[in-house]
Amino acid sequence: MDNKEFYSQVYRHSLAHVLAKAVLELYGADKVQYAIGPQISDGFYYDFLLPVNLTNDDFKQIEDKMREILKRKEDWTVEEISKADALELFKGQKFKQEIISDLPDDETITIYRTGDDFVDLCRGPHVSNSQELLGAAFQIKSVSGAYWRGDENRDQLQRIYVYAFENKKDLKAHLQFIKEAMERDHKKLGPQMGLFMFDESAPGMPYWLPRGWKLYNALLDFWRTIHERHGYQEISGPIINNRYLWKTSGHWAHYVDNMFIIPGHDEEGNMDIETQDTYAAKPMNCPNAINVYRNSLRSYRELPFRISQVDVIHRKEKSGELNGLFRVQAFRQDDAHTLLTEEQIADEMADIMDIADEIYGTFGLTYEVELSTRPDDFMGDIEVWNDAEAALKRILDNRFGEGNYEVNEGDGAFYGPKIDIKMRDALGREWQTGTIQLDFQLPLNFDLKYVADDGTHKRPVMIHRAIFGSFERFIGILTENYKGLFPFWMCPYQVGIVPILPEHNDYAMKVKEALTQAGIRAEADLAYRNMKEKIKGFHGMKDPYIVILGDKEIADNSVSVTIRGNKKMNGVPLDRFIEICKKMNSEHMQTLIESQEALG
Repeated sequence: MDNKEFYSQVYRHSLAHVLAKAVLELYGADKVQYAIGPQISDGFYYDFLLPVNLTNDDFKQIEDKMREILKRKEDWTVEEISKADALELFKGQKFKQEIISDLPDDETITIYRTGDDFVDLCRGPHVSNSQELLGAAFQIKSVSGAYWRGDENRDQLQRIYVYAFENKKDLKAHLQFIKEAMERDHKKLGPQMGLFMFDESAPGMPYWLPRGWKLYNALLDFWRTIHERHGYQEISGPIINNRYLWKTSGHWAHYVDNMFIIPGHDEEGNMDIETQDTYAAKPMNCPNAINVYRNSLRSYRELPFRISQVDVIHRKEKSGELNGLFRVQAFRQDDAHTLLTEEQIADEMADIMDIADEIYGTFGLTYEVELSTRPDDFMGDIEVWNDAEAALKRILDNRFGEGNYEVNEGDGAFYGPKIDIKMRDALGREWQTGTIQLDFQLPLNFDLKYVADDGTHKRPVMIHRAIFGSFERFIGILTENYKGLFPFWMCPYQVGIVPILPEHNDYAMKVKEALTQAGIRAEADLAYRNMKEKIKGFHGMKDPYIVILGDKEIADNSVSVTIRGNKKMNGVPLDRFIEICKKMNSEHMQTLIESQEALG
């Protein structure tokens, strides 16, 4: 941690105490229960049980009180006290009492005092006097509900989020970043552009609208082309499976709380999830991929046996965790599973990383990798885990260089270690997308075999992997990355056609048909309304090209083109325009710059 980051954390954590003190002074120390207030990447938050429900109208008053406290230039003092003394000191504060009660009896507890009238539990470090914070810049972001200790059966608190930086310049820059991020919010852009919708009848399960489904299928076609070239065979399997499959795979023991269960019935006719006729919607595709592999006895000549799959899977999430396309309950993972020998692992992992390079490179995205190791609830033999982790480490060392990736201890899947892929978007935000998981355990659970070259039966290794993470999540990320201005090849409609007058409609349909036959997605607005309204409509949908058709274009068999960004080209021959569009599709160009030059 560098000095700047260290001081940012100290300032933010100290300001969290100032916020707590301000809230106690404003709403009554005898009426406010204060819980916890950690620093976060762009500020801090603090959780309170308050006698009033805060609104945006209260933010200025709280901020002003915080600034008033800072101007008092109070000393901050640290003390170490016993557990018994801490319980007495925080008498009447039930959240503090609970935190203290959970500590060992011989624990030495650290408290910080701000002035003479505010004290908080804290390990520190903090500033020594409030005047050190006078140059800091902060602004309340929002207030939201938060359950105490994340338990929906406990008190619901009010969480005050605050942006905090060392100076006004940094805060201003961050607020501009937030403004830009909000303008890119896929939850706003998606419905505006007619891509997807949600309905309360199916929380967290997106409806893909006609335009969005075209975009989805363009992405799917791109994905399929790459995977066919790399030797994957695409399959489809059931959406629900009997519980015995999930018991064999280990998901029933490790993941059942996140599964949608269709309970069976006991002998008395009562619903019971532990009966033989219990089913579950699949949260993962891997057991079905395994069933396909073991449909027949495989030879070593068939390995690596690569299976790709985009079936719908379901995972139960808490309602408060759902977030547009980023966190859903029904989605299509860009799944692939490979069965192979141990000797083939290194080459196969390199090929998977090549696929990741091609996919992310097409979108102009950069990525980093992280090795996640054995979790506490791991399944299988620890020596097998050690071998698997060592194999992944060697692969990453060879590809990225030793020490050029993060190691996330204890965050592997329950059946094997994994490589997580994190990419950055146009705003520099980091997203967890792909994952590559090495699995020695499921082939053992399902007793998978292949016939080796000496005629003996041996056990394969399994690789689970996804590059997008899911189509839903990746499309959400791309929507924000491009601000809805998708690459030409991916756009729902690539050309919007505007006849100036009704007598130009026939030519508009001729142009649309020619584009469609060439594999270009085109839409024509033949409505009897003003040309500017039609153009505005296509602009709103962010079609890359809008072609305007009138008498001159009919006479010349041409089109006049408005390129997204308002650059205009008049009198472009129709056949030339079609060739440019075909090139944009086939080469997966990221921008329209190349086509501007060609059209000109």
